[in-house]
This record gives sequence, C-alpha cells and structure tokens, in this order.
Amino acid sequence: MAEISAQMVKDLRERTGAGMMDCKKALSETAGDFVKAEEWLRKKGISRAAGKEGRVAAEGIITSYIHGGRIGVIVEVNCETDFVARNTDFQDLAKDVAMQVAAASPKFVRREEVPQDAMDKEKEIQRELLKQQGKPEAMLEKILVGKMEKYYEGVCLVDQLWVKDDKKKVGEMITERAAKIGEKVSVRRFVRFEVGEGIEKKKEDLAAEVAKTLGQA
Repeated sequence: MAEISAQMVKDLRERTGAGMMDCKKALSETAGDFVKAEEWLRKKGISRAAGKEGRVAAEGIITSYIHGGRIGVIVEVNCETDFVARNTDFQDLAKDVAMQVAAASPKFVRREEVPQDAMDKEKEIQRELLKQQGKPEAMLEKILVGKMEKYYEGVCLVDQLWVKDDKKKVGEMITERAAKIGEKVSVRRFVRFEVGEGIEKKKEDLAAEVAKTLGQA
C-alpha cells in the first residue's frame, strides 16, 4: 500500500474541499492516486465539486493574451450560461488563465490529458536518476510518487502554482473564483505561441520574463 503523506492529504484537500480524514481515506483506498482519489470523493458526494459535476459547461469565451509581442496565448474557458460568459469576474478569470499559460508554459490542462507514454517515459527517467543517486530499490516506487507530482506541477495547467499567488495552485484559484461566480467553470483548451519557437537560436527565458512582469503587477 502506498504511504500517504500529510502533504498528499493537504494537496487533495485543497483540490477538493473535502475534510482531512476523508482525503486520507480516499488516498488510502486508491493507493495514493490523486485522480482516482478525487473520483472516489465525488462518488461519495464528499467533494465540493460533486454538486457541479453533472452540470454542463458549454458556454464561455475564447480570450487571448499577448506579452510584449513575443508570446501569445489563446484559451477557451467554459461556464454554464451566456449570462455568466458576459460577466466581468468570469472574463477576468479567463484572462488570468491566459496569462498563466504565457508565463508557465504548461503542456496540458489537467493530468488526465497526459499521454500514458509520456508518463511512462518520465517515470523511467526519474527511476534511472534515483538509481544513479543510490536510492534503495525498495524505496523507488514511493519516491516516484512525489517525483510524478512534481512532473504534473510542471506540465499541467491546473496543477501549477499560480503566478499571481504562489501559495495556491491554478486549479484552486479557478475553484474559488467559480464558487464566487456561482457556476461550473472549466478550462477546455489553450494554445501558446512564442516567436521563433522551433527555430534554433540563442535561448531567452521569455516565460520567466512574463512571470516576473506579472509578479510586479
């Protein structure tokens, strides 16, 4: 059985709004798998997302953000009604999501979208690195759980730390704002463009520049 750490319980609680003991139980029942643990909580009607889970968010907006003419983002954020789509709070949320994509360059919206072969490759890379560091074979799988969480934080939008407040994740920010808006809110997709992307050139950390600018806003 996977070891359930206090940090794992804290992270699941922040993502779902469920109580600590419920989160610990969910993680124990699903061998530390966050995706399955969230599903377990929703099925039990414990997660704060459970009430909105069956509702359809098919309205919304497509918005864009351009940073210095060098990085451009287009993002689709969905809600339940056209009325909310015209709401300033919802539009500000969509703009914040676009700025996050510009600054942090995620590859996917959520971890369920990460291809299995990409996850397998990352696990294999981390496993080899741990072996080179002399980590005991019996501890590898436990350590890999934390390594994969870090991986998701890097490539999945909702798992990233929010550039405007690094004490919360983007998914938490969206959940909080959705509660204020009063409707189910979901980021459906995004695309990010960067000048010269794919062309061999002198490396410039444009994403860091965006994040720095946002942090000063």
